[in-house]
Amino acid sequence: MLKQQTEDWNAGHIDRFMNPYWESDSLTFISQAGITYGYAATLSSYKKRYPTKASMGSLKFDVLEMDFPAPNVAYVIGRWQLDRPKIGNRGGYFSLLWRKIRKRWVIVSDHTN
Repeated sequence: MLKQQTEDWNAGHIDRFMNPYWESDSLTFISQAGITYGYAATLSSYKKRYPTKASMGSLKFDVLEMDFPAPNVAYVIGRWQLDRPKIGNRGGYFSLLWRKIRKRWVIVSDHTN
């Protein structure tokens, strides 16, 4: 799923990038800006922060750790990098809490810095 997210981001499709996120008001996204609650608010925040293809740049994920603490729960720690030659690169780390809901793995909490 992270591979598909990378492809969607790099193609400039934020809506498709959001496919693995839980479409719920209970989704949490934590960043330097604070906590965002809900799928719609998270999508809106992404679109506001990355309004153009140049601002989106080229995304790369590196998974550093993956654990399955319960049968329907996955915890992923990784690094992200945005290559943006025109406006400057960005990068940092993330942790994702995934749950299997209705036979589908979804991100229920994303902590990205």
